[in-house]
Amino acid sequence: MDFPLSAGVMWLEILLALVLGFVIYWFISQDKEEILPLEDGWWGPGARPTSEEDESIRPFKVETSEEEINDLHRRIEKVRLTPSLEDSRFHYGFNSNYLKKIISYWQNEFDWRKQVEVLNKYPHFKTKIEGLDIHFIHVKPPQLPSGCTPKPLLMVHGWPGAFYEFYNIIPLLTDPKNHGLSDEHIFEVICPSIPGYGFSEASSKKGLNSVATARIFYKLMLRLGFQEFYVQGGDWGSLICTNMAQLAPRHVKGLHLNMAFILRNFYSLTLYLGPRFRKLFGYTERDMELIHPLKEKVFYTLFRESGYLHIQSTKPDTVGCALNDSPVGLAAYLLEKFSTWTNSEFRDLEDGGLERKFSLDDLLTIVMIYWTTGTITSSQRFYKENLGGSFLTDKHYGMKVHVPTGFAAFPCELMHVPEKLVKFQYPKLLSYSYMARGGHFAAFEEPELVAQDICKFVGLVERQ
Repeated sequence: MDFPLSAGVMWLEILLALVLGFVIYWFISQDKEEILPLEDGWWGPGARPTSEEDESIRPFKVETSEEEINDLHRRIEKVRLTPSLEDSRFHYGFNSNYLKKIISYWQNEFDWRKQVEVLNKYPHFKTKIEGLDIHFIHVKPPQLPSGCTPKPLLMVHGWPGAFYEFYNIIPLLTDPKNHGLSDEHIFEVICPSIPGYGFSEASSKKGLNSVATARIFYKLMLRLGFQEFYVQGGDWGSLICTNMAQLAPRHVKGLHLNMAFILRNFYSLTLYLGPRFRKLFGYTERDMELIHPLKEKVFYTLFRESGYLHIQSTKPDTVGCALNDSPVGLAAYLLEKFSTWTNSEFRDLEDGGLERKFSLDDLLTIVMIYWTTGTITSSQRFYKENLGGSFLTDKHYGMKVHVPTGFAAFPCELMHVPEKLVKFQYPKLLSYSYMARGGHFAAFEEPELVAQDICKFVGLVERQ
């Protein structure tokens, strides 16, 4: 007796589900705690000096000059734009009609000197680590309740962001009571710039990847006197913080993420069977809403939004030449990400929805950090160092993280990662939150939501 085609497909799916279940069980049963070797590095120019590295921590201030501002304006005035196609909105990239508004605001209303003062409202520092001048801001609570000790928290940005993304969340963490939040947990916040981003010196040598950056930031926290600390990150920051937990699990008290690199993981194959076997694999209805249909929400999204990644993972210096020479080109390239990565539906809008979550002052401040430091090329090289050669073969991609972890799943993130997948990579997952709103630049977009979720997670860690 012949089965209908649909019945045959169903039995094939059941068989596949059983095989996957066995593979997952086998991998879980093989679980063992591993630690990444700490090693050492030298990323400065030339050979490593024989003398001891200067470990002093030096105050730093962001500065500007008349010459810098005049050069910027001269370059903006000479911009040459290509007319956008009719009704193209943000589907072809940054719409040049809206770009004209950005240019006008930049020339006539944006005050870089004022924004430099805003940048300097928090204390900045630099210190030499592995041959590089590492920039960071270090913000202590303005006041502490009697008997309270602040919890050290390292927050790490990604691309195309900067330490400035955290400016609005910092007061919620260091001075929560005066900002309408509970003061049960008060933090001392450290926000470094990734080497080659903003005011952190770029490597002179090949190979500075997320693990090397994690080691540098670990050394920074030790230099600041912290033996135990929390770490938080999204985008590259999530991978760097994960690597810190893999390098120094006894020092990282807790890891909070709003993005996760779940790559070498057989469990991810179960996403294909999610709608039919949702409960078997532990997926929720909300997971299915955020992931399916897979063709649109995973494959099309990855194809549509990953062109930049291929360029920066292969030949970052080529496009860097153009972006480092044109402030308008740089703004279009960076700000397009703040549109579609905040909400993919914003590509249907004439203005890319940029001002729905951000002010032009904040967006142009991010652009100016890249422009005035000339770090767009070195920031893009981070993709090649992480993805261009040993992608997926590096040990850390296959290692689990045995540090208490909290995860904030924002609905408009580029790729939703269900709790089951996160827990597979981070077995000590204590907190997983479906956030009410927000996308890729979580702390920049929704500082209060992120602050509340960090505090919820830290509370669980502290009560363990």
